[in-house]
Amino acid sequence: MSVRMAPPLPLIFLIMIHRVSSADWAVSYSHSHICALKNSSVTMSCTYTYPTERQIMRVFWIKTVVGVEYPDLSEDPEYRQRLQYLGDKQQNCTIRLSHVTQKDEQMYYFRFTTDVTDGKWIGQPGVTLTVTDLQVESPERVTEGDSVRLTCKSSCTLTDRATFIWYRNSQPLTERRDTNNQLLLQSVRREDAGRYSCALHGHTYISPAVHLNVTYPPRNVSVSITGSAEIVEGDSVTLICSSDSNPPALNFSWFKENQSSAVGSGQSFSALQSGRFYCEAQNEHGSQRSDAVTVTVKGRLLILYVSFGVVCGAAAIITMLLIW
Repeated sequence: MSVRMAPPLPLIFLIMIHRVSSADWAVSYSHSHICALKNSSVTMSCTYTYPTERQIMRVFWIKTVVGVEYPDLSEDPEYRQRLQYLGDKQQNCTIRLSHVTQKDEQMYYFRFTTDVTDGKWIGQPGVTLTVTDLQVESPERVTEGDSVRLTCKSSCTLTDRATFIWYRNSQPLTERRDTNNQLLLQSVRREDAGRYSCALHGHTYISPAVHLNVTYPPRNVSVSITGSAEIVEGDSVTLICSSDSNPPALNFSWFKENQSSAVGSGQSFSALQSGRFYCEAQNEHGSQRSDAVTVTVKGRLLILYVSFGVVCGAAAIITMLLIW
């Protein structure tokens, strides 16, 4: 049977002293990882403790630990105008860093010194800062009547509670403000087409715009006439078919009322005879017919008679005036 000897009393005392002194020196960060939006301001909250008999001489933040050098961020030209120390020399060590960019993605540490040579402390591990932008994820093309979901994405999960705002063609969609990062367009219309971007409420950064293309069948199909709808026998009149569609209609068919089969194709049609004509425009999503237009063809002999009668009538009037 073996007996374990207790450690000497001085050793126990030293162990107790070490534990107490280690517990007295500490830095605690509210967040060890922060995901911030580009161009926003970041608050790194922390508190620190030290032995009560010590007096704080200096408090500052650093971004790297290189050898024994600890450069103060407030003296760094890249940070001097953007860094604000919100803490004190007692317990609070919070700072705010404004206008952050991807260049600011670092590990940041709080450091303080006291009135004794070895009374120094660095809060390790520190705070990891990740800076993200926003990107809109959207289908390239949707068809009118479908439901479409647009997502405002970031490379990391934002630390602060985010309220997203959506824009179409640089105009805010105020009725679409929500706490989630998605925009749902139910039964999408052609008017919903445009360039969409997103932002966070209270921030100036706006994501690059993404174009939403809404396709739909031909609408507002109409026929226009080049020149006069009344022509002389042997001549022709050109009819042009137009429509509002996406993608543009490529197939056009021409019909004459009371005829079941097409009398022509193509966006323009040359009419040689009297009648009422209409066109049909078609794309991959459907088709639509226009209202009919009337074309009148007059014979040349009738026109000659009319012209002769006009001349004779004019001559008779002139003769009567001379006799009078």
